Amino acid sequence: MKMPSVTRKGFALSLAAGLVVAATQLVSVGSVQAGIKGSKHDLGSGGTSQLGATATTTEVCVFCHTPHGSNTGAPVPLWNKSLSTASYTRYSSLNTTTLDGSEAPVGSVSLACLSCHDGSQAMDVMINAPGSNGYNAAGANFAGGVSMTGTPLPNLGTDLSNDHPISIQYGGGGWKSADGDGASASTTLKDGSFKAGVKSTINANPAWWIDTSVGTANVRDKTDMVLYTRTLSGVVQPFVECASCHDPHNASTAGASSVAFLRISNTGSAVCLACHDK
Repeated sequence: MKMPSVTRKGFALSLAAGLVVAATQLVSVGSVQAGIKGSKHDLGSGGTSQLGATATTTEVCVFCHTPHGSNTGAPVPLWNKSLSTASYTRYSSLNTTTLDGSEAPVGSVSLACLSCHDGSQAMDVMINAPGSNGYNAAGANFAGGVSMTGTPLPNLGTDLSNDHPISIQYGGGGWKSADGDGASASTTLKDGSFKAGVKSTINANPAWWIDTSVGTANVRDKTDMVLYTRTLSGVVQPFVECASCHDPHNASTAGASSVAFLRISNTGSAVCLACHDK
């Protein structure tokens, strides 16, 4: 069967359409790459963090992550910092009657966030500094930086009683895994004012999250409210941590009606209402 020939006009239109698609893809990739680079979490020479535009290094990721010699005691990928050993005052100290979830010790990914945000050590302390011979297992100050300033934000301090609860059961507890923890599986939350979420298994480990309208339903996306797997009283279950609402690599939600480093824009209190059924 002979195929119809392509006219010059048709070829030009096809080429133009292809260029538009390619340009759109490049913009999309560029937007993802531009998340942390140049943001408040970029402590390198091109960043806008409190550390300032230090000429010490142009690297961005090194202040939190390292490909070699990472802190294996930190429950975050290839962590390049010492974890804080501070004692914290919890939200529960206020004895509010509506707080019905049990707490685990401040830990998980929240402790990594607090490595800087509790102000107990300089922002540029790292284990494996850029360049050669920069390894220090205990962590060392790299660029002459100082501890985070500004209370209560972004320096949260060690008194977390005026902050959203972290390291706490989601929905007052009741959501249990049966994956090897010896407990009966359950998805019934003790507090009905929280929305039900998604339970799955990723790399043979239980995983929980709350779907948002931004991502794909029943698929854990960066734009979902991620719950972190912890064990309390022998039961594996989901907990709310700092990174449940915050994505440290995403500065694109910054705007007139939003705040940087959120998983989704908080326009219309979308972050709050993703979990709280109000």
